[in-house]
Amino acid sequence: MPIFYRMFFMLALATLTACAGTGTATTRTSPSGKVDESAVNALYSRLDEDSLRFESGLQLAESGDEARAQAEMKAAMDDLQASAATCASTPGCDGNRFASVYDRLLRRSLEFPSVTNPGSTDVVVDEPTRESSEDSPVIASLPAMQRTITLLKGKELADILVTNEAVKAGLEQWLTQYRPNLMTAYVNYQFMRYKMWPEYHKAGLPEALLFGMMAKESGGRVHAVSRSGASGPLQFMPATGLRFGLGSKDGFDQRFDPALSTRANAAYINEQLERLNGNLELVIAAYNGGEGRIGRLAARSGASSFWDPKIYSALPPETRDYVPMVLAAAWLFLHPERYNLEFPSINAHPGRIKLVEPASLAELTVCLGNTGNMYDGWFRTLRNLNPSLDPQKKLAAGTELDAPVQLESAYARQCVSGRWAQLASELNQATASMTPVRSAARNTASSGTYTVRRGDNLAAIARRSGCANTREIAQLNGIRAPQYRIKAGQKLQMPACSKR
Repeated sequence: MPIFYRMFFMLALATLTACAGTGTATTRTSPSGKVDESAVNALYSRLDEDSLRFESGLQLAESGDEARAQAEMKAAMDDLQASAATCASTPGCDGNRFASVYDRLLRRSLEFPSVTNPGSTDVVVDEPTRESSEDSPVIASLPAMQRTITLLKGKELADILVTNEAVKAGLEQWLTQYRPNLMTAYVNYQFMRYKMWPEYHKAGLPEALLFGMMAKESGGRVHAVSRSGASGPLQFMPATGLRFGLGSKDGFDQRFDPALSTRANAAYINEQLERLNGNLELVIAAYNGGEGRIGRLAARSGASSFWDPKIYSALPPETRDYVPMVLAAAWLFLHPERYNLEFPSINAHPGRIKLVEPASLAELTVCLGNTGNMYDGWFRTLRNLNPSLDPQKKLAAGTELDAPVQLESAYARQCVSGRWAQLASELNQATASMTPVRSAARNTASSGTYTVRRGDNLAAIARRSGCANTREIAQLNGIRAPQYRIKAGQKLQMPACSKR
């Protein structure tokens, strides 16, 4: 976008910000409570005229008359800026209507690169790199103020200026009570980045969006399971997971695989970007609230922005919170220095450990200790990188494990033999000896049945049972896949431990 248009759009946005809110219509009332209907209707008429004039300018651009096109578009936006300023001080005028029209016109202008960015050429990126400058494709994909930022295949369609009030509130939450969650998510992601980021890169999507969604969904815990049954680092429901290729292989739920779940997430995002006209915020809302609901709301209301009251106010509180929290986490990923935030420096180069002696992931965690100043140990990282493995199960000598490169030498030094290897083995044997006792206690207490509690899901029940998997419980109780629907108060027959 040339400097003229960049300045022009920045000035328009600065004015629109004063008269458009984030979640509710910013309709000003007079001290007497009266609405000046004639003045409001006149402003709305000007808005319609400016919209038509801008469209006429785009038609001129399409016909090749770029000089007249720029003149018409500038005149339309100048008047839109002036009328938006008047709206801010006119009782009864809804500023969101001006912001919504601006958003639509901006996106329409970007369909004509000869006008908005003459002489531009596509740039091929050979390697995925994290960018933190204002030229970052991630920054170009994030929302700013009331406008919707569009994104398709990583192509920059708009410039980022500032975040809106909802996203700012999300920033405060991440920087205060959720700060430990944010830091943990960052560390978890850095170790999994080489598995996850290439899938987004191939799909033409920005890394910050991936981080924002993962931070909000699971905090980078690959084996996270929600109360509703959503699973994995990006929390796919069973049916949606199957739709995007996440099934079961050799008894392993592929929703827990960081690379495969990222590939599925990227496919979902791109599918919904196409379906929702490239509207990133609505796509994020669909990921949380369901594409059916978001699609119906957008079609019924005619609104093009997530922040439009016709959409925003009709969404459940969870989704209204989810979108700005994802965007805020993505923004912090890009610009921690602006918020007095410093992410830890992580040596996340991938490596491999080849077991010399049989060992479980739990044993490796004990003998590795706090190697590399990992204050909470390596259990989560080893599980995240080897999601299909039972952490308590002994793995045969010769088994190769994915692990951060700094653990290669630490394993040889601390886990093959010596006091820490011996300690790890003793503790693991004690845990193994207690497992049948715990399982028997569970079965005796339930007498072969389990009463579903509020918030339960079949995967969590199976995990807690210690002797059954989701499919076994479902088959025994006639529960249909892939949703595995259960309800509070329902009594489930539990498989005997001998079945496993």
